[in-house]
Amino acid sequence: MDIGVVFQLDPPARRVVELAQQAEAAGFSHVWSFDSHLLWQEPYVVYSAILAATEKVIVGPMVTNPGTRDVTVTASTFATLNEMYGNRTVCGIGRGDSARRTLGLPPMNLAELRESVHVIRELGNGREITHRGSALRFPWVTDSRLEVWVAAYGPKALKLTGEVADGYILQLADLDIAAWMIKAVRDAAERAGRDPMAVKFCVAAPAYVGDDLPYQRAQTRWFGGMVGNHIADIVARYGDTGAVPQALTDYIKGRKGYDYAEHGRAGNSHADFVPDEIVDRFCVLGPVQAHVEKLTRLKELGVDQFAVYLQHDAKEETLRAYGEQVIPALRA
Repeated sequence: MDIGVVFQLDPPARRVVELAQQAEAAGFSHVWSFDSHLLWQEPYVVYSAILAATEKVIVGPMVTNPGTRDVTVTASTFATLNEMYGNRTVCGIGRGDSARRTLGLPPMNLAELRESVHVIRELGNGREITHRGSALRFPWVTDSRLEVWVAAYGPKALKLTGEVADGYILQLADLDIAAWMIKAVRDAAERAGRDPMAVKFCVAAPAYVGDDLPYQRAQTRWFGGMVGNHIADIVARYGDTGAVPQALTDYIKGRKGYDYAEHGRAGNSHADFVPDEIVDRFCVLGPVQAHVEKLTRLKELGVDQFAVYLQHDAKEETLRAYGEQVIPALRA
């Protein structure tokens, strides 16, 4: 199992680059970031600096969307980074939550998401496509290789992921929900005539190593609020009908709203409705052995990568604990 890390791009950007260097030295394989241009700094500028300062880590957004960036520009950006740094990028993409809503816009529809996966992957790999009635190709691309991974929760988005994506990003680390979502994606891939085992799976969630569980919960409760914001859209569309696992629909009943000014931040004021049980299920908390045990079980479900959300007050300590203890234990 690969271990990645997910950053918010708060200034100074050089600090993110330093943490990315520490992650590579600790054995992390991927460096991801949020992509909401009104809330944080520009990711692709930071990716170039990270790639220049490292040797092996793969970088990408978790996640971008086809609405705030033209998909041909996104493909060109990845192909350029690949040419400069040797095919060390991956495109995580979704319908757009914070990046769109902070502009007063709704998330993109699934037809637009499906088309974006096709356009970005084909152009990013140097192949010709027809898009909006025109034949398009980057004549300067010779050896770019790019995978497109889709983030999804709802049934139609999971179906789309299985049909077209190279990988699936699930932003929570609950074992039962992960098994449910992975099966949904694999079933969709098989129905589409694809090899269901060829789709890669990434689980992303906050991880905090230590013995003070109440404090760790306080530092990561925001994550349940963020996930709940996505689930609320699904419940509004489908109701409490089994479209997603009941554990997801039950816990958001006390949700009262969401403030994007506090999006993804420890101690935010709108995650009080998230119970301790959900924090424990969605995140990876506790001493080193608890992390090793949960990640081992995720690996047994078919998860190829666990990406650590590092939005808490123990960033360097977590990187060090994973590098010195968790990653070696998983490899052993």
